[in-house]
Amino acid sequence: MADKHFDTPMLDELENGPWPSFISGFKRLRDEHPDERIRNTANSLLGQLEHSYETRKGYWKGGTVSVFGYGAGIIPRFSEVDQAFSASKEFHTLRVQPPPGNHYSTDMLRQLADSWEKHASGLITFHGQTGNIMFIGADTESTQAFFDEINEYGWDLGGAGPDVRTGMSCVGAARCEQSCIDEQRIHRTLQNNFTDDVHRPALPYKFKFKISGCPNDCQNSIERSDFSVIGTWRDDMKVDQEKFKEYLATKGRQYLIDNVISRCPTNALSIGDDDTLQVDNRNCVRCMHCLNVMPKALSPGDDRGVTISIGGKRTLKIGDLMGTVVVPFKKLETEEDWESLVELAEEVIDFWAENGLEHERCGEMIERIGLANFLEGIGVDVDPNMLNHPRQSSYIRMDEWDQEAEKWFKRKAEEAAA
Repeated sequence: MADKHFDTPMLDELENGPWPSFISGFKRLRDEHPDERIRNTANSLLGQLEHSYETRKGYWKGGTVSVFGYGAGIIPRFSEVDQAFSASKEFHTLRVQPPPGNHYSTDMLRQLADSWEKHASGLITFHGQTGNIMFIGADTESTQAFFDEINEYGWDLGGAGPDVRTGMSCVGAARCEQSCIDEQRIHRTLQNNFTDDVHRPALPYKFKFKISGCPNDCQNSIERSDFSVIGTWRDDMKVDQEKFKEYLATKGRQYLIDNVISRCPTNALSIGDDDTLQVDNRNCVRCMHCLNVMPKALSPGDDRGVTISIGGKRTLKIGDLMGTVVVPFKKLETEEDWESLVELAEEVIDFWAENGLEHERCGEMIERIGLANFLEGIGVDVDPNMLNHPRQSSYIRMDEWDQEAEKWFKRKAEEAAA
């Protein structure tokens, strides 16, 4: 026998207006789902949420819930008002790692949804801020059964707590003409290498990998990840002048000046007298605007690789941080290149694990100890390409600059000779 519906006048207001509401989804589960257990759970959840809106307080508390062999991946949620809303007294979230680039088949999605409805509430979020598939609403007893079932057909829990979190990568070369790298291979290589650190929390706080295939940075990796990998190129942008002339003829010169040429942040674009596009590649900063507007006429160059930045994050102790470039350009062609990428990630995590304070992100540690000490700790030499304009940065000392530049050029010459 289904429980009587809780009155939810405040939640009902969230269904007004032109936009879809998560409340409507909850109500469909409550009113239309064939499983009485799921209907009761959704009804109880709506009742507790309405109560929270009325009192302006949250009533979920944490605890410890895990599956055998794992110390992370489940976010415990126990209700403090379970006597009034008993069907949702335990409402844990399981984080499950998605495939790189979020490549799913409909069969995969149906299989996951069927397993979740079989064992828990049926509520799923694609995807959480960290990137996981969020399976929301399991009791303690069902977490192991659900995990065993999905693990049997190939899925694994993601990170939660002070550990390496689930990585994210854009769809990349599978669908995007701007892609400069193999995003999925980078994602899989890093994630597989740190699987133990995902499942067993042993770090000062969370550590995130995010991979974007080009400087558009569709993953917002430089803002949201401790280890950001962004595809780029270092030779000249490729220009198809015939396609450019077609675009010019279709849109008109003034339109192109207003929407492309004048929007280049470094004035690196101009239109020649013969209606060709002139590009000052030395001053191009890879903002991607012109390539996005004219993808048939403009393409990334052929000398492609990645830029790696460290320490991006959202607000915690010292506010939002953008990642700091520590590797301006790195090729990923040989097996040695791929091995050195993993080794760099290991050095960063090991140094941070040893020197970071509790609940301190990697970027916050760099702010505290200084970038020079961090680079020395991970064994990365200072590179003038880390900064576009070193003379304009208050963090760069200009005394003995010439001597240091000579050392750098000498080192590069030796590397090239080797």
